[in-house]
Amino acid sequence: MAIDCIIKNPSPMSSLKEDQQRSLVFDASVLQHEGNIPQQFIWPDHEKPNTQKSKELEVPLIDLGGFLSGHSCSTKKASNLVGEACQKHGFFLVVNHGVDENLISDAHQYMDLFFELPLSEKQRAQRKAGESCGYASSFTGRFSSKLPWKETLSFQYSADENSSDIVKDYFKDKMGEEFIRLGNVYQDYCNAMNRLSLGIMELLGMSLGVSRAHFKEFFQENNSIMRLNYYPPCQKPDLTLGTGPHCDPTSLTILHQDNVGGLEVFVDNEWRSIAPNSQAFVVNIGDTFMALSNGRYKSCLHRAVVNSKTPRKSLAFFLCPKKDKVVSPPEKLVDQKNPRIYPDFTWSTFLEFTQKHYRADMNTLKAFSNWVQQETSRT
Repeated sequence: MAIDCIIKNPSPMSSLKEDQQRSLVFDASVLQHEGNIPQQFIWPDHEKPNTQKSKELEVPLIDLGGFLSGHSCSTKKASNLVGEACQKHGFFLVVNHGVDENLISDAHQYMDLFFELPLSEKQRAQRKAGESCGYASSFTGRFSSKLPWKETLSFQYSADENSSDIVKDYFKDKMGEEFIRLGNVYQDYCNAMNRLSLGIMELLGMSLGVSRAHFKEFFQENNSIMRLNYYPPCQKPDLTLGTGPHCDPTSLTILHQDNVGGLEVFVDNEWRSIAPNSQAFVVNIGDTFMALSNGRYKSCLHRAVVNSKTPRKSLAFFLCPKKDKVVSPPEKLVDQKNPRIYPDFTWSTFLEFTQKHYRADMNTLKAFSNWVQQETSRT
């Protein structure tokens, strides 16, 4: 569920370049059968997954049916539940969300068509250094340690009416005519996620006591990211992680898990699991919305674990502002008791920071804020 996730400390650009030069090929079709996994995928002892199954985290199950039907009492109740969750840990589930279950099923099914391709075929969409989109077989092209046990395909989505075919065009241009069907499915899926995201933004606005339309209008023209996650089996799942501990640098994440499970959230000093629910989306707050709320709502540390028997898949939609939009909290959330915590910034600057200067973790926003202030003082 991260733009890029894994380490605890910032890495200077020189270190990133050195890491890029020591690349390793992650071929899931081969490595999923290996009894001895490469050292680069073995995590430090204090970050390795639990040997025992994590306890399940109780997260609110929010019924959006009344909200989508325009019922004021149901809308008020939903906004209250969202607010309570975001003050505790930033995670909640939504059901009766209005997204066609056949579309969700197709989105999962077509992931298999891509990730079961030979590595050389998937590499037609290879992610380039410094970019946030494309195919990535782990992070082998970027880093040389604490690598995640996963493959991803990320692509841009735009709510701008002039970019209504951006996802379709991506699959056609990168993978060829035979992938047009995938492009159609994921274009429709992203459109559905966009609508759902804007609805959730209405609830967030209400829960924070600002106008219902404030955040919805802020994200109306968004430049978001869709990611397909594939976690192959690992013969030593107690040594590695599918996704390392991190807070999402984006604004809002809407995740749909398959029935395998693996998402864990760090709450009350322990890792807790969020069980799969095919009828629900997992929603969580990211760093950018934490800045928009002036720290009222927190983005929460989370990770993904793997297993030795079954591949896991998930669909992650990361809502992000239009790239040149200035991220600044509404005046109503700033006063003498609640002074400004973070400097103004644009999403494009924050995204570049996570791709070129810093491996996203639990301190990304704080590190970015310090970096912005340092850069400002130099000019």
